[in-house]
Amino acid sequence: MSDGRLRVLILGGYGTFGGRLAKLLAHEPRLTLVIAGRSQAKAEAFCRALGGAAETVPLAFDRDGDAAAGIAAAGADIAVDATGPFQAYGDAPYRVVEACIAAGADYFDLADGADFVAGIGRFDDAAKARGVAVMSGVSSFPVLTAAVVRHLARGLAHVDSIEGGIAPSPYAGVGLNVIRAIASYAGQEVRLTRDGAPATGRALVETRRWTIAPPGRLPLRSTRFSLVDVPDLRLLPALWPGLREIWIGAGPVPAVLHRGLNALARLARIGLIPSLRPLAPLFHAAINRLRWGEHRGGMIVIVRGRDAAGRPVERSWHMLAEGDDGPLIPSMAAAAVILRRLQGLRPAPGAYAATEALELADYQPLFAGRAIVSGCREVTAETTGQPLYRRALGEAWAALPEPVRAMHDLTGDKRVAGRAEVERGTGLMARLVAAVIGFPAAGSDVPVEVTFRVRDGVETWQRRFAGRAFSSTQQAGRGRSEGLLEERFGPVRVGLALVLEGDRLRLVVRRWTLLGLPLPLALAPCGEAWETAADGRFRFHVEIRHPWTGLIVRYRGWLAPEG
Repeated sequence: MSDGRLRVLILGGYGTFGGRLAKLLAHEPRLTLVIAGRSQAKAEAFCRALGGAAETVPLAFDRDGDAAAGIAAAGADIAVDATGPFQAYGDAPYRVVEACIAAGADYFDLADGADFVAGIGRFDDAAKARGVAVMSGVSSFPVLTAAVVRHLARGLAHVDSIEGGIAPSPYAGVGLNVIRAIASYAGQEVRLTRDGAPATGRALVETRRWTIAPPGRLPLRSTRFSLVDVPDLRLLPALWPGLREIWIGAGPVPAVLHRGLNALARLARIGLIPSLRPLAPLFHAAINRLRWGEHRGGMIVIVRGRDAAGRPVERSWHMLAEGDDGPLIPSMAAAAVILRRLQGLRPAPGAYAATEALELADYQPLFAGRAIVSGCREVTAETTGQPLYRRALGEAWAALPEPVRAMHDLTGDKRVAGRAEVERGTGLMARLVAAVIGFPAAGSDVPVEVTFRVRDGVETWQRRFAGRAFSSTQQAGRGRSEGLLEERFGPVRVGLALVLEGDRLRLVVRRWTLLGLPLPLALAPCGEAWETAADGRFRFHVEIRHPWTGLIVRYRGWLAPEG
């Protein structure tokens, strides 16, 4: 920092993760970013395009060449290795680490290789003697995972299991080195913990399914996750002694490509294919060209344990990232550590995995101003007995207007009444559908009565407009509808997301079935449906339409307890 700027060397600086790290740091005028890679021309082009207040310097650097000379020539205070694949660094995987210690520069990497991160401790004595910090795995796995587990485990007497996964957007742009790393261990044994003892699983063969659903937000669709070989599997059991199980997965989409990768991993498992690594370029081309679906991604971490009284507790953390903000998250841990250094918070000397480098609060300045949201859910004996909407909304329940909370706080049967305006579609198909379900006739200032009945967690809503009744049932979704509220109208089941926007609770269609058969969302019933409060009353607006019929019915009005 001889010129007053902290000099940060980013190896792979114009690559996928290195480039995103540079983007996260570009606003900071107290930094000089040395963008390094094998191509001087690419480094120069990246620096010209980056912009921002940080000074940028392009540098040709081959980590497989004379790393010591390259590190010394860069004159960096911090070197960040964002290249990879760390699972295939050859006979001298730590040459950059050794060069940084010799040059007196702090070293961080974004390694996702469990063996690589586990081996970093061999340099602890040398790093301490030189007064430098050598941290490996400064990325979502394991830094963000560990920070989230610490957050979720507060107040628990014991942590029994940790599960989690990351679901990238199909438009995230996956680097070739990431694909090479995954392909290298697909179908191979992965070391983890099961039943409280060391065990093995099979990478990309074992799968689990979760829905990433922050309370009050539009969830991701139910996602299939496959076991991946990440540092968390070995590092987190040491932080929570007595842990009985840990499982971490990835949920790439489109699902058809994911299932194809699962099938090939099974072939590798039984030896019909020695390794999927030669197919990495093909996978890379496919996953970056065959893109469809929503430009959204997310992450989930689930902790199960026991409270001080020995009662079981399940807590989960859900994060959603919209658009191009999601792909930045794996580089945020390194960015946060570097920005903390500017505040005088330098990591302790030594060589170690980065599991305790950050807390969840350290991510908030980087999440702020971006389309990244998160929230927690808790399942206990107490929450399991709560009314349907309270359970579905979790910590977002308290933000609802009081009349909306009162309407849905059902602990038994209830009856309410009010007035409504009703519009009906005029097309033949719209009239036929409305007649089959029993939707009300058009009218203004129509008297409305709604009777709620609750049985075994299922709510039956009987609506009566001017004496004409129709009913539906609502319950918590399961399986592919997990995280949704499932409403049934005769043979039609609709999975609804409860989304809190300001003082409105929106009900958004995310899935539907007819006679039990799942159908494309593009053909689902749609229309604006929301609840709010005005003048101290519960207000509703429900519109049901279909691409083939147009408007079927629209009714809006108010309800209040009888009397």
